[in-house]
Amino acid sequence: MSIRVDNLVWRIARKTVLDGVSFEAKPNGMVGLLGPNGSGKTSLLRLLAGLKRPHSGRITLGQKDLNSIARREIAQRVAFMEQHAATNANLRVIDVVKLGRFPHRSMFSGWTAADENTVAEAIERVGMTEKRNERWQSLSGGEKQRAHLARALAQSPSELILDEPTNHLDIQHQIGLMRLVSTLPVTSIIALHDLNHAAMFCDQLVVLQRGRVVACGAPEAVLTEELLRKVFGIEARVETSSYHSRPHIHYLR
Repeated sequence: MSIRVDNLVWRIARKTVLDGVSFEAKPNGMVGLLGPNGSGKTSLLRLLAGLKRPHSGRITLGQKDLNSIARREIAQRVAFMEQHAATNANLRVIDVVKLGRFPHRSMFSGWTAADENTVAEAIERVGMTEKRNERWQSLSGGEKQRAHLARALAQSPSELILDEPTNHLDIQHQIGLMRLVSTLPVTSIIALHDLNHAAMFCDQLVVLQRGRVVACGAPEAVLTEELLRKVFGIEARVETSSYHSRPHIHYLR
């Protein structure tokens, strides 16, 4: 077991944002988190990253209750790439990525060759090697997104949590990012809007609607025409792709 969520409830004032959410992410699996805007996806991801605490229910990381784990220990294990991650200082790309190594270093430890190699590998994986010395403010939105992913990878996480990571990316880098995440030896939970990307790359899908899990399982079991109609309000035909043998959604005009 990598991450397990049991009957999670979280509120803002009197509004219940997440209501009885339960699912399990298996080690090295890729979980796609789906749902309309306002369904609770980002709130759930922030809870999983330990940035907020649930009002009730439990999140288990490995064999430990997340609430019992020190923040530094969580940061050494869980990397979270937020949807609107920001870096205000005009740092170089390599300096931004180096921030991912901080949870693994003490106040007095020096920068090591292992740190350098980890950062270089993370930058290479996201295709930013040629931009490693570029200033942050000179980057496009997609390049900033890839640099933030490199920073997350530099944490050497065993769990990777991503909130709409394909935003601002062109189609080539959308597919490249999804392919990269699907091949990493980590447990990943990724919020997505593109249902075909979710079907193509994810091992398991969790669908939220108004803060509740309405479907959970393999893509071929979850992505039905009835669910698309009831949850997303769209008419579509779901067929098995001849290219990847996963569900493919054909939207009706």
